[in-house]
Amino acid sequence: MKIFKTVADWKNELATIKGKTLYFVPTMGALHQGHLSLVEKAKRKNTYVVVSIFVNPTQFNNAEDFAKYPITTEKDIALLEQVKCDAVFLPSVKEMYPNGTALQDEIDFGFMAQTLEGEFRPGHFAGMAQVVERLLRIIEPQKLFMGLKDFQQAIIVGELIKKRKLKIELVKCPTKREADGLAMSSRNVRLDKKSRAIAVQLSKALFYTRRKIQRLKREKNLAAVKTIVTAAKEKLAAYKEIEIEYFEVRNAETLRAETKISDKSLVALVAANIGGVRLIDNVVIA
Repeated sequence: MKIFKTVADWKNELATIKGKTLYFVPTMGALHQGHLSLVEKAKRKNTYVVVSIFVNPTQFNNAEDFAKYPITTEKDIALLEQVKCDAVFLPSVKEMYPNGTALQDEIDFGFMAQTLEGEFRPGHFAGMAQVVERLLRIIEPQKLFMGLKDFQQAIIVGELIKKRKLKIELVKCPTKREADGLAMSSRNVRLDKKSRAIAVQLSKALFYTRRKIQRLKREKNLAAVKTIVTAAKEKLAAYKEIEIEYFEVRNAETLRAETKISDKSLVALVAANIGGVRLIDNVVIA
C-alpha cells in the first residue's frame, strides 16, 4: 500500500494508473469496520482503491469537538493494509488549503443543509462540501463510496456532484452496526462503559419507529407520523443520560417533514449527546 502526503505526489501516481477504475473512500481516520467495509465493497477486479485520512477543521462548528476527535493514524494504516487498500492520501491542513481555509465559491444547498444537522451544527455542511469537492478534484475517482450513517451528508454530497457537474458516481453503502445494533462510529471509542450500554437505545428507538411505520404502511393506515415519533422519543426519555437534539421522520429524498404515513420513502434520524459524546444514527423506511 502506498502513502501520499502531497497533491503533487498523488498526481504523479495518478498518471501511472492505466486500465484500472479508481474508487475513492474519504474518511477522517479513527477507522472502524464500517470504513473497512466501504473499502471491501470498492475492491473489485481491476480497481484501484484510495482512502483519504484528513480531519477537516472547517466542518467542526465546535472547537472542543475538533480537539477531541480521535487520531489513530498508525492503526488506521495497519487496518487499511489488512483489507488490501491500494493507497492512502494523508495530507496536512496546509496541503489541503494552501490559500487558507476561508470558504470560496460556496454552494447553496438550501433547506437540505439548514435542517437537522444544519440546525445544530451551523456551517458544518459548507465545510464538509468544501473538503469533499477539494478531495474529489485531487483524487479524480470514477466512483465515490460513502456510508449512510451520515445520511444527510450523503444526500448533500450527491447534490454537490450534480451542481458541480462532476463525472463521479456516488455509491451509498448501508450503515454497519455492532452486534447490539449501535451504529459504528469513530466517536464510539469516547463512550465510557455506562454510556456505551445506553447508546444502543438510539438504534432501538429507530428500529421501533421503522417497525411501526412499516406495519401501518402494510395496513394502509395513514396515521400521523408525529404520534410514532412521540412514542419513540418517550422511550429515549426514560434514560436521563440521553440528551436528544432531534428525533425526526423525514422524506428520504428531500428531508422535508412528512405529516402522514404514505407510500413515500422515509428516513428516521436521531442526534443525541450521551456522556458528553454526540452521536447520530438513522434508518431508511422503504
